[in-house]
Amino acid sequence: MTPGHAPPPLRVHYAEAKGETAERDLAALLRALPALPGFLGAELLVSPAQPGLALVASRWSGEVPPLPLPGGVRAWVFEVRQAL
Repeated sequence: MTPGHAPPPLRVHYAEAKGETAERDLAALLRALPALPGFLGAELLVSPAQPGLALVASRWSGEVPPLPLPGGVRAWVFEVRQAL
């Protein structure tokens, strides 16, 4: 960071998949993320209460680069405004 300049905003990217291959498809996405610029970390999430639904929540410094999303995956980017 250059003196006098704010750090880039933190962003969170959510990818959602549904169906029999949702967890497998998003596990492949999760493995691809660390090689991309700005990557800070990610988790693959599933819920016993919602079988067939999987999410990847990833954190990024600055803009989220184009991600290799599997077909049928829905995705959103959020800018972090507050964190603890």
